[in-house]
Amino acid sequence: MTALNTITLNEEGFMTNPAEWTEDIATVLAEKEGITLTDAHWAIINFSREKAADSGAAPTLRQITQGIGITTKELFALYPKGPAKKVAKISGLGKPEGCV
Repeated sequence: MTALNTITLNEEGFMTNPAEWTEDIATVLAEKEGITLTDAHWAIINFSREKAADSGAAPTLRQITQGIGITTKELFALYPKGPAKKVAKISGLGKPEGCV
């Protein structure tokens, strides 16, 4: 039984209950996106979860880059093709506002 068997995802692959999120689930979700998590990935995930706990919403790309202190280019290198959406998905958060 994998970590994903214990959670519910919506049609876009976002967790429907962020309270069920664990680091193991994040690792599996990242692998589904073709990402192997490093310390840099975890820093962004942890920042995003903290930001969402405060605001009730997944952080935007701009909030992530400013909050972590990395460039947009570096964020795209870590999370290719839609980093804000991928960060939110792997972090167990809802779809960020403004993402299509």
